[in-house]
Amino acid sequence: MVSDRARAEAVLKDAVATCDERLRRWVGRLEGTAGEVAAYQFGWSGDAPSDLRHGGKNVRAALALTCARVVGGDQERAAPAAVVVELVHNLSLLYDDVLDGDAVRRHRAAAWNVFGPAAATRSADALLMLAFEVLADDGDETVTGEASTALLDTLIQLMTGEGLDVLFEAEPRVGLAECLEMVSGKTASLISCACRLGALYGGGGPEQVETLAAFGHDLGMAFQLVDDLLGIWGDEAVTGKPVFADLRARKLSVPVVAAMASRTTAGDELARRYALATGPGRAGEAELARLVEEAGGRRWTVERAAAHADRARRRLRDLADAPGPLPGAVADLDALRELVVNRSR
Repeated sequence: MVSDRARAEAVLKDAVATCDERLRRWVGRLEGTAGEVAAYQFGWSGDAPSDLRHGGKNVRAALALTCARVVGGDQERAAPAAVVVELVHNLSLLYDDVLDGDAVRRHRAAAWNVFGPAAATRSADALLMLAFEVLADDGDETVTGEASTALLDTLIQLMTGEGLDVLFEAEPRVGLAECLEMVSGKTASLISCACRLGALYGGGGPEQVETLAAFGHDLGMAFQLVDDLLGIWGDEAVTGKPVFADLRARKLSVPVVAAMASRTTAGDELARRYALATGPGRAGEAELARLVEEAGGRRWTVERAAAHADRARRRLRDLADAPGPLPGAVADLDALRELVVNRSR
């Protein structure tokens, strides 16, 4: 029997085979520095690790293609959806790295650190316009209209989430509900969009499309919560980011916010020390990580991620019993779900 991980890796490999040439062709339309930055961001130039030569993990593309199959559609027909979500994912990373000042992305210098913030931002703008061109290039006006509306709504959510993230940097602490709203906009919205677009291009009915979009939202929430855990306790050799990177940057990630909201002595001490950006008494990152864990922030985040992952799995059970899915499609989607929630990078 094929393991879930082997199944998921096969789905990701298939997504690369389906999308890579199309993605390169579309990005190749960008001229000058915008094109150079984009090629670097996708891992097609420079000293990119081998797993970036095909644009990173391609999880969102794989979700779009698999959702098309789940509703009984043709994976090739959904290729525009897969290309679009990869374009938007990478442009969001370009913006994010500039705003956060993160100098490292995927084990090497972030694009803005190589080409400059202005060039990285202009390239992100160009990729945004390119995403809508991809949708407009499709001949089915009904699908194109629905997909464009969904993409626009997602971009609004992404900007809202990014805006909240930037605002949080000026706050000593934020509420847990606000933090989860930021996660929903900044991460879950695009993963939900990938599933929605895949279902639309696969010819899914309204109920199927909404179920898969909801699946994607839960999966996206779990994805970011796992990412926040890795941002504190992840292995630097695997994640490509320094250990305790989020604590060093004093990011109000979910484990930190949950710890501060715990009404515990450790949570209160974490909030006090988090505010000491410089000078005597500033806590080392290892001490901050200990306080987050002691206050229950790590446990809360693990449990919340598991709850979202379980809810996503229950949505798949409903789809598995409905007529239409191609053989193995739901199992492939569930394997991707497992890979996302159990990843180490």
